[in-house]
Amino acid sequence: MATTYKVLGQSNPAATTLTTLYTVPVANSAVCSTLAVANLNTSTTFRIAIRPGGAAVANQHYIAYDTPVNQYDTVFLTLGVTLAANDVVSVYAGSANVAFNLFGSEIA
Repeated sequence: MATTYKVLGQSNPAATTLTTLYTVPVANSAVCSTLAVANLNTSTTFRIAIRPGGAAVANQHYIAYDTPVNQYDTVFLTLGVTLAANDVVSVYAGSANVAFNLFGSEIA
């Protein structure tokens, strides 16, 4: 099995829009090690959902919900979350001024 360490996803989503940050490729698995949430403007909130491939997002998929992030601040989450093929990490921000960066490894 080959392991590739990489940036898994980067997004600056539209305000109040659940957006796919990363989907595990077919025949791979992944370990999400760190997620950085950078607020580029005024204080706001963010959400993070991790759902199995094929599932519609539901309440049980959220690992962060309306979590505050201060003006011009960055929140680093050390995750260690393991994902299977087609699993999805989705993000949401209360404003359009939040950047999400997911780091980890893909295992083929």
